[in-house]
Amino acid sequence: MKINANTIKPGMVLQHNAGLWVVTKVNHVKPGKGGAFANVEAKNLETGNKLAERFRSEDKVERVTLEQKDFSYLFDNGESLVFMDDATYEQIELQKDWVGDERIPYLQEGMKVIIEMHEERPIGLELPDQVVLEVAETEPTVKGQTASSSYKPAKASNGVRIMIPPYMGVGEKIVVDTATGEYVRRAD
Repeated sequence: MKINANTIKPGMVLQHNAGLWVVTKVNHVKPGKGGAFANVEAKNLETGNKLAERFRSEDKVERVTLEQKDFSYLFDNGESLVFMDDATYEQIELQKDWVGDERIPYLQEGMKVIIEMHEERPIGLELPDQVVLEVAETEPTVKGQTASSSYKPAKASNGVRIMIPPYMGVGEKIVVDTATGEYVRRAD
């Protein structure tokens, strides 16, 4: 869908220079002399490269809408991860380096994820905001340590290092934020 450059907003996905770009920042400028323009900063969805481009307000740009599909994580297949489309039961394999080393540890069998697609090609993967993990290792609680004092280091069941409250021990279930990797609260 072609749109005028003066309607570009952050978060939009544009097709430009044979790539898909998500707009991160836009500055619309209306100088006293000459035509209006938009300074656009964008990030390539496939390569991660950044782009700074100036569009005149009368320029047309191609806006792309990504299709969001629900998938379930099935298993690790060595170099790739296997996901199943919840609607069609079709399976797709995504390379581990595409998914990202920082997100792989949070994947759990049967977990629901959202995969953004463009023309049946995966562009992005969204994990749930929070996951439940079990504390696998931590230091014992020191007598006199209270909940208001600093957190102590621990290792979760997925191998990720995390800081937890001092009163928690091995075997307790905790909720962890997948974006930051931080402890949120004790699991129910």
